[in-house]
Amino acid sequence: MVYYTSDLHLGHGNVIRHCSRPFASADEMDEALISNWNKKVHRNDTVYIIGDFLFRAERPAEAYLSVLKGRKHLIVGNHDKHWMKKVQMGEWFESVSPMLFVNDRGQCATLCHYPMMSWPDMSKGAYMIYGHIHNNTDADCWPLIASRDRMLNAGVDINGFAPVTLEEMIVNNRQFKESIHGQA
Repeated sequence: MVYYTSDLHLGHGNVIRHCSRPFASADEMDEALISNWNKKVHRNDTVYIIGDFLFRAERPAEAYLSVLKGRKHLIVGNHDKHWMKKVQMGEWFESVSPMLFVNDRGQCATLCHYPMMSWPDMSKGAYMIYGHIHNNTDADCWPLIASRDRMLNAGVDINGFAPVTLEEMIVNNRQFKESIHGQA
């Protein structure tokens, strides 16, 4: 199986408040994220982490990477550069890049931490899978993102705090957008 996730922010206590995450502490959040990941992902599954794996964590990255199942690919986010300097990246990741183009069972996608308004093969139905904005709909770019069915947020904040398949992400993004429109 192929899974996608973004913006875990493992070890980052302040993200709980910033994103209204349902956790009392960074440790509780970390335990839930790790448990949710390992319930779905098996040893030979592929997981694309679309940025911001951890931030300001007291534990080293290896403490997280060593317990998370699957073959991991990192698309670098704005909060990854600091911890990456301290880790032998090739030991833990199949690939590390700022952007990646994938084919998931016939569906093409561009993976980038930052949402892009234009991406390769978008006119042919390719997806843009991003992170960075968490569950924030206040950004100036949100109305444009919300209007595009092929732009998918891989962030844990709208995907049940777990890695998701492309199909699950499509459903979760649709439900998130509908919940926002219903609040208007």
